[in-house]
Amino acid sequence: MSADASLTMDWGDGEHRFRLAIGQLRELQDKCGAGPAEILRRITDGTWRIDDLRETLRLGLIGGGMQPVKALVLVQRYVDARPLMESVPPAQSVLLAALVGPPGPRPGKEGRRRRRTGGSPSTSSTAVEPS
Repeated sequence: MSADASLTMDWGDGEHRFRLAIGQLRELQDKCGAGPAEILRRITDGTWRIDDLRETLRLGLIGGGMQPVKALVLVQRYVDARPLMESVPPAQSVLLAALVGPPGPRPGKEGRRRRRTGGSPSTSSTAVEPS
């Protein structure tokens, strides 16, 4: 897992790093005419537009460190020239990683457990045990 909300996954011709930082998210909303949460909703509920998928992946590759020209070539090869439904899961994963973080344990949360202390549920408090 990455603290910078990047995501490395198999896509297209191999393993690639994707990241939508603030700059890429602003460009994404400009290109798609909607904010990131709205684009994610459209991808999730199946009302996506082509650029919701295409630009999420292109900008994610650029944010992940790829040169813009190479990112465009990959998107032309693996989005434009393929059935569009293939791009739904990876675009959704990239956008989710940007908005809520990539899948996996959260930094600093490993080994912590919640326990109840005190009496009845109405008067009990919750404490976090250090790891």
